[in-house]
Amino acid sequence: QDMLTLQVMQIMDNIWQEEGLDLRIIPYKTLATGPKVGLIEVVTNADTIANIQKQHGSVNVLTAAFQKAALFEWIKKHSPSEEKLDKAVEDFTLSCAGYCVATYVLGIGDRHNDNIMVKESGQLFHIDFGHFLGNYKRKFGLKRERVPFVLTHDFVHVITRGKGASTTTEFDNFRRCCEEAFMILRRRGNLLINLFAMMLSSGIPELSDETIKYLRDVLVLDRNEDDALRFFQGKFNEALKNSWKTSIDWMMHHIANRD
Repeated sequence: QDMLTLQVMQIMDNIWQEEGLDLRIIPYKTLATGPKVGLIEVVTNADTIANIQKQHGSVNVLTAAFQKAALFEWIKKHSPSEEKLDKAVEDFTLSCAGYCVATYVLGIGDRHNDNIMVKESGQLFHIDFGHFLGNYKRKFGLKRERVPFVLTHDFVHVITRGKGASTTTEFDNFRRCCEEAFMILRRRGNLLINLFAMMLSSGIPELSDETIKYLRDVLVLDRNEDDALRFFQGKFNEALKNSWKTSIDWMMHHIANRD
């Protein structure tokens, strides 16, 4: 399932690149060699959001997930010049946009802060795709994913270079980048649907006719372009408004997995 997800992300990146949009995502390589056995490419010079929050924010598990400045400080630490910092923030912004859209369209679940990483160069990337196409994990009968995609206060803090305000020029550019990326994928929606449809016989547990319908719904293929854009803008606003819910989930993950 990870291999299929990453291959589709590579195709998404190819589609964006064809349209002149380089979102600096990292669809690292994986290869299944047998049941529960495989190979995975190592992405060097990277750390998880969870480790960054604990090492550069607060060691207190109750507050680490809410330290919005920790991630930006970590990136600054690995960017010794203003020029390198500018490039790191740009790469973070672009890659964050790419993964916001990709994880939303693919319905990637279990997005805790040990499943999201950042390279020292600033590129953000997601790992561990055990739940996709809207098959979200549940806890006590409730969906673990409570936002369309992960867009937390610490991500906004990096994108706006510490301003933290979602009304800055930098954040407006990020928002437009997300919108453009979504609309590009939507225009190639039938290709994405056909790719998953061809894999229905593979036996992947979370791949079924119903999950193929998830793709049609999330890409709103039954609406015109203007309505589809407004639909995604609503999802973007929902993700931003409810980012505190993600931080609470991350805090609970910290507590459950503390040393």
